[in-house]
Amino acid sequence: MARGATFVVLAALAGAAGALAQETPRFALRMSPQLSEVSPAREPVTASSAPSPTTDAAPTPRVSLGDYRIGPEDLIEVQVFGVDQLARTLRVNSFGMVSMPLIGAVPVGGMTAQESERMIARRLAEKYLQDPQVSVFIKEYTNQRVTLEGAVAKPGIYPIRGETTLLRAIAMAGGQGSLSDMSSVMVFRAEPGGQRVSQVYDVERIRRGEIADPLVVNDDVIVVNRSAGRVVLKDSIFRDALDAINPFSYIPK
Repeated sequence: MARGATFVVLAALAGAAGALAQETPRFALRMSPQLSEVSPAREPVTASSAPSPTTDAAPTPRVSLGDYRIGPEDLIEVQVFGVDQLARTLRVNSFGMVSMPLIGAVPVGGMTAQESERMIARRLAEKYLQDPQVSVFIKEYTNQRVTLEGAVAKPGIYPIRGETTLLRAIAMAGGQGSLSDMSSVMVFRAEPGGQRVSQVYDVERIRRGEIADPLVVNDDVIVVNRSAGRVVLKDSIFRDALDAINPFSYIPK
């Protein structure tokens, strides 16, 4: 009788163990999403997943024109969502005005693009449209300038229209001058606090497409340095030529 009872107990324990073994995978499956959120498994690092080595390329500054104020002779593009008939590309006149269908003259001079969007939308909503969605894009801005100095063909102050990159700015000055060192072109930029910071760019690498061509903004000063090695070489050749034609260049002791 005792052996029979023991056999029944062992059979019950074996059945419970089997049920628990079958239940465990379902329990682990339900918990796996939670566990993965807490401590995700680390994948082995392979040649394809390994991080790429860092380069010495200068970071390209991100330029924002959100604070730019529309001025005379600027070219703006106005779009109204869902109403293609109101889309216009307009030149701001000397009084800072543009003429829009339905609402007539609009004084956008001195405003940012966002401020002009709100004003145009408000005027359209007064009589003509319900909750109009207006977008204003500044395609050309004529009261922005950059200064180019150093070893460029034509140093000076140049106006910029629309988005202008460093290569285009140098091209506006006639391209690089003689004895220029295009591997260390400096861009000086005024920060909001009034402090001027500088960044050095390798224009040769930009030309080869190895690094991005950065945007220049209003009041940037671009300085193309002269190559010290080429200057020394030129001076040496000039002195050699001068000594060759100067009969008094060599005086024996």
